[in-house]
Amino acid sequence: METVQELIPLARELMAQKPRRNLVKLYVVGGVLALFGAVLGLMETLCSPFTAADSLREREAAVAELQAARERKALRARALLEKSKQLEAVQGCRAPTNRLHAS
Repeated sequence: METVQELIPLARELMAQKPRRNLVKLYVVGGVLALFGAVLGLMETLCSPFTAADSLREREAAVAELQAARERKALRARALLEKSKQLEAVQGCRAPTNRLHAS
């Protein structure tokens, strides 16, 4: 069924064949479900620009958060490296002493 105009001749043809009551119910349920699916598809198409913008904002926020976390981690690593270099410099300046007796 490509158009709605084909629906009315189909319904007339089905009624001309005198289908059973259960079969008519099945056709009606199928038609209602198809109509419901078409309405949902239309709503999704109309609302998709708004959801796409929201998901884009969420992605940008997540990327910014990850970059900030990486920068913080790099700063911590640099600080620890500088601190360890300072400790090595302080320890290297002291002359080793060999005490042979207790003080």
